Amino acid sequence: MKRIAILGSTGSIGQNALEVIKNFPDKFRVVALGAHSNIELLYQQIKTFNPEKVCVTDKQKALSLKRRLNAQTKILGGLEGIEELCKEKNIDTVVLAICGSMALMPLIKAIENKKEVCLANKEALVMAGPLIRQKARDNKTRIIPIDSEQSAIWQCLVGQDSNKVKNIYLTASGGPFLGWNKKQLKGIVIRQALKHPRWKMGKKITVDSATMMNKGFEILETMYLFNIVADKIKIVIHPESIIHSMVEFVDGIIMAQLSVTDMRIPIQYALSFPERLNTAFSFLDFSKLKFLSFTKPDFKRFPCLDLAYRAAYTGGTAPCVLNAANEVSVVEFLKKRLKFISIPKVIEGVMDRHNAVKNPNLEDILDAHLWARIQTQRIIEKLN
Repeated sequence: MKRIAILGSTGSIGQNALEVIKNFPDKFRVVALGAHSNIELLYQQIKTFNPEKVCVTDKQKALSLKRRLNAQTKILGGLEGIEELCKEKNIDTVVLAICGSMALMPLIKAIENKKEVCLANKEALVMAGPLIRQKARDNKTRIIPIDSEQSAIWQCLVGQDSNKVKNIYLTASGGPFLGWNKKQLKGIVIRQALKHPRWKMGKKITVDSATMMNKGFEILETMYLFNIVADKIKIVIHPESIIHSMVEFVDGIIMAQLSVTDMRIPIQYALSFPERLNTAFSFLDFSKLKFLSFTKPDFKRFPCLDLAYRAAYTGGTAPCVLNAANEVSVVEFLKKRLKFISIPKVIEGVMDRHNAVKNPNLEDILDAHLWARIQTQRIIEKLN
């Protein structure tokens, strides 16, 4: 019986993880849940899974939830409560599905407390990939990717010599604006950016997919998770989203992982690894696949990809600055204070101002994150 904490349980990944767990009551037990403010859904999850502890990072909402529950479930509040959950001795695995940079400290705390981490968050690794890798090695714990692309790479590399990798191909659906020209991109509104053709995700990651920054983050994720240099990581547009990523070896063999577009599949494998469990979810029907198509990405129309490679080559605190500038820009776009097409321009402006620290410690990373957020706001204010 694997004892699991799900941090970000009311988001799309968290809900899917709970659905997987519900199918295997003899394999998994939920002992802790964490959410930001959606206490209505969290209340239902508590009633279904009966966790020992729950954290709501919005402290006022935590108090409201506490008044509705009996004393059997301990309610914690604030980010410090999330970090406390990561220290619990009776937790084996932490599913980290918190959105954005807020996931960094919980990830570090989980690793330091020797928890296995099933990671759905990209931003924490982008911010501090080398530091997180070192902590995982020092604490002899493992990080298992949940994202479909990273899960695919991981599965293709199991039992393989990473030194024999020639290229890794990250597949991308292309998002909602695949094939749009620059003139069309200028008039994009929020409703259009949130209409992803393949995946149902939260607002932030959906906008990142529309700008293709999400794929840029995956370049950095791949570097840090698998110790692969950026030159070996290629982006391939694959609108059908059937092949989730591919690994090419020096002998010309390419291994790929295929499945339907259902996040429950990589979540289930992350939780059950190294065992493969029977699933009630959908299977591929090859007779219904008309074709699989592949094209190169257009870096001119989607400059966030170039910015991600730039951060990868620069290293140090540059990826952290990339992430912070993007995080603020997406929030401002969703608040209608920044145009969609201006998101990469603002990020580039912040990166141009930054002098990267080459081998940053945690304090350097947190300082760079705060600095970049301030600089991003200043640039956006000037635009307005």
